Amino acid sequence: MSSPSQAHASKTIPSDVNRRSANFPPNFWGDYFLSYASVEKNIEAEKLVQELKENVKRMILAPTPCKHSDKLDLVDTIQRLGVSYHFEDEIDEVLQQIRKDSYDGSHQHQGRDDDHNLHADALYFRLLRQQGYDISCEMFNKFKDDDGKFKESLVNDVIGLLSLYEATQLRVHGEDILEEALTFTTTHLKSVENRLSSPLSKLVTHALYQPFWKGNPRLEARRYLSIYQEDDSHNETLLTFAKLDFNLLQQVHQKELSEISRWSKDLDFVSKLPFARDRIVESYLWGLGCYFEPQYDFARMTLSKVIGLIGGIDDIYDVYGTFEELELFTEAVERFGI
Repeated sequence: MSSPSQAHASKTIPSDVNRRSANFPPNFWGDYFLSYASVEKNIEAEKLVQELKENVKRMILAPTPCKHSDKLDLVDTIQRLGVSYHFEDEIDEVLQQIRKDSYDGSHQHQGRDDDHNLHADALYFRLLRQQGYDISCEMFNKFKDDDGKFKESLVNDVIGLLSLYEATQLRVHGEDILEEALTFTTTHLKSVENRLSSPLSKLVTHALYQPFWKGNPRLEARRYLSIYQEDDSHNETLLTFAKLDFNLLQQVHQKELSEISRWSKDLDFVSKLPFARDRIVESYLWGLGCYFEPQYDFARMTLSKVIGLIGGIDDIYDVYGTFEELELFTEAVERFGI
């Protein structure tokens, strides 16, 4: 007696099946990224990056006799420039110390040196919450009036409004004060964005379109590099370091794109699966969005390949395969124990 799998295998698929087609356009990139395989390392730039990295590290760990908000601004800038992965331990040490200094024994926020500074408090909340600390949103109650609404005087503090708006993006269910803050800041930022001067206007416009917390780290870093450069108060050491690091890391990503493009080309997906989307470069962008740091190259490449393969399988089910074929294919996959 034949087994169920043998019975299914004996099924015949008509040769004259009318196949569907989604008419997917060809790969936009072609062989463009294959040329990056020969890109050589810039040894001089790497040496300079290491020197500047030490300078930035000293800036992070330097004592702060003045306001904690100055150190918070530095950490925020480093994160926005996309170089915080170099200083994870140092940043965590600084934030731990600031949190320790800002709380009493009952874990009530003190805000000693920046009391009623909306920008400082919002930045403090966002940086520590995204670092995983349990920070209460009740600290923003002091910015409300007797009627329980956010004070109208805050409308003129655009930087503070922007910082609070970014902080609200880390809200969780049930934090009504942050829901109110989101509505309040969005309304007033939209009303002033066209009257602001650059670079603040660019920050506000982009934040309203896509908050920093929700952006792709590499794309956000590239955008902020241009904006930070326009700021007359920018730190030249930090800016130079961020530019060099961005270019060096981009070379790493370009070489990986060359490798994954070669992998796809060698498998000859275009000829073997002509009905499927050839989107390996776009798949790599998903991997890059999850892990852009150089030490995660294996995870990035693996995820990119998996996403590319899933896209092909998706098209087999949605576009090309017949019901009988998909039954056989599904059973074959299930036998893998996935």
